[in-house]
Amino acid sequence: MAGLQAGSPTPEDITVHNASRVLEISFSDGARFRIPFELLRVCSPSAEVQGHGPGQETVQTGKRLVDLVAIEPVGNYAVQPTFSDGHNTGLYTWDYLYLLGSQQDKLWQDYFAQLEAAGVKRDDPMPEKAGGSCASH
Repeated sequence: MAGLQAGSPTPEDITVHNASRVLEISFSDGARFRIPFELLRVCSPSAEVQGHGPGQETVQTGKRLVDLVAIEPVGNYAVQPTFSDGHNTGLYTWDYLYLLGSQQDKLWQDYFAQLEAAGVKRDDPMPEKAGGSCASH
């Protein structure tokens, strides 16, 4: 997702809960989501995770205990988080955050299926190269 679509809900409040490792977001349509840092990280919209085209995605492992160390606004359409593993290249648009919040169950199922297909475990260190990511389906 590259930007904010016309008429899309916009965030009214964003709160980082470090102890529980969740990003809480309230949107203008009344929706409120609690998105785990791990899900934010493994579904990063960055090229490092998504690749530059189909089949270039990299499944992320070892991110269960990742922390969110900073989050910066990007214009009026996104935020750029910095994670404790050093990852900071994903721009999370309001539309993408809404998708992550509203589709958490499916995204977790997809992620666990991708781990299995890649033959890796959730808490394994990052492999050299493994296929799949949250947005590859």
